[in-house]
Amino acid sequence: MGFTKPPVRALKAANKQKRKELFVAHKKAIGKERHEERHRRRKEENRDPELKAARLAKNVPRTLEHKRVWDDVDDDSLGAVVDLEQLKRRRIEQAEAEERAAVEAAEKVEEDDDDDDSMLDSDEDGEEDEGALEARLEKQREKRARRNASIAPSTTSTNLDLTPTSLALKFPSLFSDEPPPEPKVLVTTSLNSTLHDEAQLLCTLFPNSTYIPRSSHRYGYKYSLREICRFSAQKEYTAVVLMKEDLKKPTGLSIVHLPKGPTFHFSISNWIEGKKLPGHGNPTNHYPELLLNNFKTPLGLLTAKLFQTMFPPRPEFEGRQLVALHNQRDFIFVRRFRYAFRDKRPTEKSVTDTEGKALEGVEGIRAGLQELGPRFTLKLRRVDKGIGRAGSEGEDATQWEWKSKMEKDRKRFNL
Repeated sequence: MGFTKPPVRALKAANKQKRKELFVAHKKAIGKERHEERHRRRKEENRDPELKAARLAKNVPRTLEHKRVWDDVDDDSLGAVVDLEQLKRRRIEQAEAEERAAVEAAEKVEEDDDDDDSMLDSDEDGEEDEGALEARLEKQREKRARRNASIAPSTTSTNLDLTPTSLALKFPSLFSDEPPPEPKVLVTTSLNSTLHDEAQLLCTLFPNSTYIPRSSHRYGYKYSLREICRFSAQKEYTAVVLMKEDLKKPTGLSIVHLPKGPTFHFSISNWIEGKKLPGHGNPTNHYPELLLNNFKTPLGLLTAKLFQTMFPPRPEFEGRQLVALHNQRDFIFVRRFRYAFRDKRPTEKSVTDTEGKALEGVEGIRAGLQELGPRFTLKLRRVDKGIGRAGSEGEDATQWEWKSKMEKDRKRFNL
């Protein structure tokens, strides 16, 4: 009664119309078999949930992020592509291994001493009573505890912050122990620029920012970026954002951390302003929450630290605004949303954790997002230690620069 899948030879019929009909029937048969297989599997997994867990654990997609290649070196320099979490775990495991080795060595020495004491005691005629034996064992345990406390290294000293030492030495203005000043950003453009509206949108993205257009008059003085940064530092600005353009579109972004750098150069792609987004909202003046995602390497940590200094550390939650910077394959996707909590629909699933278990207290709650804009994508091109390429004494201050052959291996990323 059911339709059977035609053989492969039938798909190679000479008549074009017949071949088309057989191909359509062939595709329908394949789809029907897959549907029946999914329905049968769903019934089996409803009876035994362990089958679904085993299937999901086995069918993990092997993406480029899963195949990512890290440098297996104990180096936290700026150019190394090393996972900071893995480096932190490796240092803790090494300290714990040293601690265990020291404890085992101390126990071995103590066992030898105990053997010597037992041999001396065996020569004596009288036997040791139970109370004296307990007292001697308690004394040995106290001695072992004092010895372990003096020999074992502290694991809390290796459980440091993810800030690499080299970054703190190279960029003390970003990685300082003092509380950062209140962010104050100056936004400007390149010479003869027409990106006035786009610069105003950046002012709405970065709190406490001011847009000052650069003079493009024929006889006007053309201020350089170094002169603008010197003026901004005197006016207590913390960062300068310079937007570049090509064919009346944003193509680049240079961010200078004041007063002495570093300078980050980004390229911009896929610029979409908020009013062109479907279902967009209008931003308010509330301080947004900042979400930095997937910045794992020392270079990524440095980039994330720069954006962290450009947003106030105290978000205003009544505004319900969120700025997300998601790093994926060395592209930084910048999005701004407004979130709102709503009731869960009957067709929606419950919120689960990483293990697939439903979270308590949020069973009937969902968060809806409304994008505010602007939406754009950044790619880091160069990092200069000071303001611009030239250093204080004329040396090349470029700490890192993207090169064309860096993407030859598609499984290696810099951020």
